[in-house]
Amino acid sequence: MTVYEVALVPVIVGVVELVKRIGLPAKLAPVVALVLGLAAGIVYVAPGDLRQGVLMGIVLALSAMGLYSGGKSTAESIREAG
Repeated sequence: MTVYEVALVPVIVGVVELVKRIGLPAKLAPVVALVLGLAAGIVYVAPGDLRQGVLMGIVLALSAMGLYSGGKSTAESIREAG
């Protein structure tokens, strides 16, 4: 995975957050992240290799979910402390 592919993780987080603000229930956010990750993996990361594209898409989606979760936990702990 190159640095350009890693840059897709915050893009996925941003798009999922945008979709949630438009009205998507928060419980469906992981599904949206997975769909976006799979699409990015298949179309951008590994366009000629479906298996690698799916695997990289899952990695991107899980990374995006973890980044969001970690950021949310950190923000909540800062609010509680301050």
